[in-house]
Amino acid sequence: MNENGTGNWVWSPQPGSQVAFLACPVYEALYEGTRGPGKTDALIMDFAQDCGVGWGPEWRGILFRQTYKQLQDVIHKTKVWFPQIFPGITYNKAELIWTWPTGEELLLRYMNRPDDYDNYHGHGYPWMGWEELTNWPTKDCYVRMMACSRSTVVGMPTRVRGTTNPYGVGHNWVKTRFRLPQMRGQVIDDSYRDGRLEPPRVAIHGRLAENQILLRAEPNYIQKIAAAARNPAELAAWMEGDWEITSGGMFDDIWAADTHVVPAFPPDGVPRSWHLNRTFDWGSSKPFSVGWWGESSGEPFVFEGRRIGEVPGDLVRIAEWYGYTGERNVGVRMSAADIADGIVDREDDMGIKGRVKPGPADASIYDVENDVCIATDMKKQGVRFLPADKSPGSRKQGWEQVRKKMKGSVRPSTGEPRELPGLFISARCLQFLETVPSLARSDKDLDDVNTEAEDHIADEVRYRCRGKLRGEKDVTQRSF
Repeated sequence: MNENGTGNWVWSPQPGSQVAFLACPVYEALYEGTRGPGKTDALIMDFAQDCGVGWGPEWRGILFRQTYKQLQDVIHKTKVWFPQIFPGITYNKAELIWTWPTGEELLLRYMNRPDDYDNYHGHGYPWMGWEELTNWPTKDCYVRMMACSRSTVVGMPTRVRGTTNPYGVGHNWVKTRFRLPQMRGQVIDDSYRDGRLEPPRVAIHGRLAENQILLRAEPNYIQKIAAAARNPAELAAWMEGDWEITSGGMFDDIWAADTHVVPAFPPDGVPRSWHLNRTFDWGSSKPFSVGWWGESSGEPFVFEGRRIGEVPGDLVRIAEWYGYTGERNVGVRMSAADIADGIVDREDDMGIKGRVKPGPADASIYDVENDVCIATDMKKQGVRFLPADKSPGSRKQGWEQVRKKMKGSVRPSTGEPRELPGLFISARCLQFLETVPSLARSDKDLDDVNTEAEDHIADEVRYRCRGKLRGEKDVTQRSF
């Protein structure tokens, strides 16, 4: 990309994923993979390659990171490359804008939450870039800004570009949007939203081994990455670009699918001596979550060769109902009465109707607003719950109880039998497996989860694992 005074190229894409990313004709492209293939360089050069070719001031781009602090690396890289490649280019430090001699502009910006879109409403950016896309907990910022992805010049390209490693608070929505890893390199052109066909998108996979310039300069870079990774999941994300990891932080150090996931046994096969109950986390615009649980009496049963419920107190999630539209973190806006009817129908279909006792639910369903109470509406349809403990400190204690139960599932390395109750999940509980193992910790409080992530099932699990319910006896007497 341009020559310096010696006739040598200042920057050119390395063979492989960098070349593929810069040449990609698809409207929406994600450059994902391991650490080190040169994703950030390729992102800024994707915009720069269309500068000085005749579009002039109409070619405008905007590149986002979630925070200003994170933006510093992008600023540094642009300062390294742009003045060498484009003599006469200027940088406005106060406004964070690069301006080309021919009039093109690249704005460097940070966007933390969807409401920040209001700062750009009505703007037009033919090129839009997102660095480290999994830093955003939901797709809301990313999708809303597409309203600004436009040009008024006939023939001018419009592109949305992103980079990321697996891992992080937004791991799930990015994985889902680009259908990773199954659809790597394949154009997704059959995605609909609200009945409308969305523009095509594609994910391009990059590997550290492609970046020979970096590896020659830093022969020990691989060892440095291995030393810096905080856990095996982060190592797999950085070294392999593995999207099948349990990513995020709250449970990834103890979650093991081969231990915690049991075959999808029929719910009516649970021994009669077990205690069955249901848990609930309310949601309308956001998803609701219903979980059905079996607590072992110590009488195990065998299904597909797996002994389940060997230790008294083992908790087994036998089924679930997640009220979402199919779009991550978007609720179906069902009424409380309709949800209750659905619970009754499902318990009948599973063959456990009459066996299921009230379990803990989000205490907010007992609030009365405008003479409406969610718990009361559900009770009228024959579904009762108990209010979960929401006293000070209960959230952190709840997460610790979930971790304790997960640890209890692991058989001692000595080969001796387990002694502590564990937490097990039926393979039929797909939405638990999608959202809970990868739940991220809060950056502000490492003992809590990131509440902007999709935590509805996790909250409902926390209610169940919390154990003692505040006022349980009194609640039962009130027959909520």
